[in-house]
Amino acid sequence: MPTVRATTRRLTHRAAAAARRLARDERGSVTAEQVLVMPALLSVVLLLAQAAVWAHGIQVAQATAADALAVTREQNGTAAVGQTEANRMLDQLGRGPLNGAHIMVTREADHAVVSITGTASSVVPFLKLPIHVNATGPTEQFRSAAGGTP
Repeated sequence: MPTVRATTRRLTHRAAAAARRLARDERGSVTAEQVLVMPALLSVVLLLAQAAVWAHGIQVAQATAADALAVTREQNGTAAVGQTEANRMLDQLGRGPLNGAHIMVTREADHAVVSITGTASSVVPFLKLPIHVNATGPTEQFRSAAGGTP
């Protein structure tokens, strides 16, 4: 019959062996790492997608402003024609990346201004990036060879 001391020694030896096995055992460590890494990686991907949508929204607003300015600054152009052209151009390019677009077209005697403001479509929740674009140019005026206006 084993003694109490021998039984205790065997249990201690088994406990130590189990502790060594657990220390070497790395099962589940990849899962724990993925739980920490994946949210950060997905956040970076979403931020990159948001930056791309914002840049595309700026490009749409710039193209719209340039086209509206070209029509507005013509010799017989008006602010109303420029406003109509800006809305047509936004419809053609798609309003998707530019939310709440507000177009303001003004024409003075010597220059025309087109301003477009709005926000980029949101990929990241609660993140609203502003878009502001201004296009300014001189109005076309006919001048006679003498340098004056007719």
